[in-house]
Amino acid sequence: MAKKPSPEAPIAGGEDDHPLRYVPIEIKVSVGHARPLVRDLLALRQNAVLPLDSRIDDPVELFVGDRLIARGELVELEGGEPGRLAVRLTEVAAAHDLLG
Repeated sequence: MAKKPSPEAPIAGGEDDHPLRYVPIEIKVSVGHARPLVRDLLALRQNAVLPLDSRIDDPVELFVGDRLIARGELVELEGGEPGRLAVRLTEVAAAHDLLG
């Protein structure tokens, strides 16, 4: 009797059978930038506040390497531990833009 594939396993001959689909990647989420003077950076201590160039409700950007792949908004993860962050995607780059 043939072994039933696991939900994570690719189906032979299907769209999902390319092995690269299962390689993990790291996505970085950018919430803003800071541009302090070097003297201010050297003076930073625990509990210091570093202002960013964005507001709490501004969109965040998602990157793989240096390629922008999506934008979204920060939300609290539903059903997870309190305070755990997640990103709700509002814009996603087209597949040809991601690979090109």
